[in-house]
Amino acid sequence: MSLLQVKEVTHSYGSRSIFNWKDRSKKVLSDISLSIEEGTCLGLLGRSGAGKSTLGKVILGLERPQNGQILFQGHDIYTADNHTRKKIRRDLQVVFQDSYSSVNPRMTAERIIAEPLENYEKLTVAEQKRTIIELLERVGLSEEDLKKYPHEYSGGQLQRINIARAISLKPKLIVLDECVSSLDMVTQTLILELLRELKEDFGLSYFFITHDIKSAYTISDTLGVLEKGELVELYGSKNQFFTSEHPVVKEMRGSILSEHPRYRSVRTREKHPKSV
Repeated sequence: MSLLQVKEVTHSYGSRSIFNWKDRSKKVLSDISLSIEEGTCLGLLGRSGAGKSTLGKVILGLERPQNGQILFQGHDIYTADNHTRKKIRRDLQVVFQDSYSSVNPRMTAERIIAEPLENYEKLTVAEQKRTIIELLERVGLSEEDLKKYPHEYSGGQLQRINIARAISLKPKLIVLDECVSSLDMVTQTLILELLRELKEDFGLSYFFITHDIKSAYTISDTLGVLEKGELVELYGSKNQFFTSEHPVVKEMRGSILSEHPRYRSVRTREKHPKSV
């Protein structure tokens, strides 16, 4: 049984016409089906407005879809009983794109990471502090960072705090919603490497939402492509992405700039997938 199963999910947003005030429905997800196995990362690629973040919210239980099911460890997250839903909330965590809006600016790093521990664990004060220090060190920070506030961190450092909070309960699956897209290239590389290490060390699974092919290729085991709310392609391996003849995928590949300026022409981009 797959860790996560998304079954024929359809979701729409309602709106009103300015001129006739009639309700209109904008479909943002259409009949989406995919699955994530334990210990793997599914990268979901798509352009802005494709519906990627909406699907992430549906999977997290933040937006109930009009049709379809989200099964986590065999349980429908929208119809499960309270006990099961509490367990799902523990095992299903998220790291969002904006590291600053994801935390309370009045909380120290210690308090930010302590929140899930206080909700789900019964630790003494000393045990909790020791656990938080271990988490900080695991994401590349130190005990000296315990008492710092969000404004005292760089974006990359604060995203490490968010990652420490996400792994604090040893979840089964983490939804990573554009979690490196607001960072500079060097910091992106470091965070992606950290995520790969954590995946191996903790046996984590990831749902990696991104518009960036390079980031997706770095961390993902399998790849999906979302376009206008439809899952147009789903690849069992990353290399299949670079041989696909689907027009949307070819267009996405064509948008990649080679790292070497000599190869940065429209005619040669398709010939250098290794530059990713």
